[in-house]
Amino acid sequence: MRTELPAESQSGTGSDTHGSLEELAARGVRVIAVTIVDNAGVARVKAVPMAAFERSLRDGLGLSPIFNVCTVVDTFTRSATVGGPTGDLRLIPDPAAVRLCAEPGWAIAPADQHTQDGEVFGCCQRSFARRMVQEAHARGLELRFGWELEWFLGSEADGSFLPAYTSPAYGLTALAELSTYVCELAQYLAESGVRLGQIHPEYAPGQLEISLPHDEPVASADLNVFARHTIRSASVRHGWRASFSPVVIPQQVGSGGHLHFSVIREGRNLFAHGEGPHGMTEVGESFLAGVLAELPALMAIGAPSVASYLRLQPSQWAGAYACWGLENREAALRFVAGMVGSERATANCEVKCFDQSANPYLVSGAVIAAGLHGIDQALALPAEVIDDPAALSQRERDALGAERLPRSLDMSISALEQSEPMRSAMGPMLFDAVLAVRRAELETFKDSDPDAVVAAHRWRY
Repeated sequence: MRTELPAESQSGTGSDTHGSLEELAARGVRVIAVTIVDNAGVARVKAVPMAAFERSLRDGLGLSPIFNVCTVVDTFTRSATVGGPTGDLRLIPDPAAVRLCAEPGWAIAPADQHTQDGEVFGCCQRSFARRMVQEAHARGLELRFGWELEWFLGSEADGSFLPAYTSPAYGLTALAELSTYVCELAQYLAESGVRLGQIHPEYAPGQLEISLPHDEPVASADLNVFARHTIRSASVRHGWRASFSPVVIPQQVGSGGHLHFSVIREGRNLFAHGEGPHGMTEVGESFLAGVLAELPALMAIGAPSVASYLRLQPSQWAGAYACWGLENREAALRFVAGMVGSERATANCEVKCFDQSANPYLVSGAVIAAGLHGIDQALALPAEVIDDPAALSQRERDALGAERLPRSLDMSISALEQSEPMRSAMGPMLFDAVLAVRRAELETFKDSDPDAVVAAHRWRY
């Protein structure tokens, strides 16, 4: 039997790595890594030889449900419905999302979690994102998501991070030290069909960033996972390691996982050529207002680790205040109107306060749920903030509604517990499992100082 894979990925990124299983084998693929991302934001894998991959599409690969309540340090907690040694899931790979890896002989495929009777498992984060996409489609809306990934490149000695380079922020000199690495990374991604937006040194020594192409939300989250794996692989080939942790060096700037999104109806970008703020349409504004209203709760999903709150500091472009503004990199929601004449194609909103300890599927589903709730409630945006909120007086911030986002994970947990839109959208099994993991990690690190928190998270994502 010849199992066909679509000629192009559902992601629409123009991959030429898809075809039949025979064609993948002809490209040298011998093993396929089947992946999920758990509620702690850690990517987990079951690898399957090519000879067994076709069977896995039908029967899946076994995994204990308990990994949905696994913490960042590989301890297990439990929720009302998930926990303990009993039970089995079937991981069903998505053949339309298979990509060649940088490592010779390997490909990677994201999976959905199913029960043994074939039903979607209630904790499946990828299925949650897909369900929210379908909710948007039912309202005539299409979502386009794109990620910016920041990472630190280097090694570790005596418990301290050693950056792969030192240069000025965004310095050209960094590329002199990393020219081969950067070129190979761009090549690996291009050969896997990824039309990379840009790659550049970031603010801190050893820190880099790439911009991934926008796509529909599930495919975009798939690409997030794949790109990080590719970066790790390229880094290892050069004798380094890549860290996507929110903070890698104590008391220094951290790395974000910035999500860009736009809302489309009948081919029209609802963030452009409308009558609302900076050209937003009424529906586009309500979607954005819904995300803004739910930001405190969303922090337990988009900035879900104890380490996240070491990064989320004012005046460090981390988006520490719940506000929005045109091209304001200190606002949690940075509105990007785009170049004059290209607004229909480029207008979007960037979420600055999220990081890469987050599960991108959970983030995608939760952001859509918040935006749809904003539309259902016909929410309007408050006044925009055009400066650093931290530079304003408390009275000025109060007048603009620019509240400080949760300063710690326990505050985010409380906000999520009280969010009916998130509870309703996620469903009880997933919602309770997420909260169980957050509480367990909070307990794990309750007596840890920042140095210990940073060290524990440095190489987990």
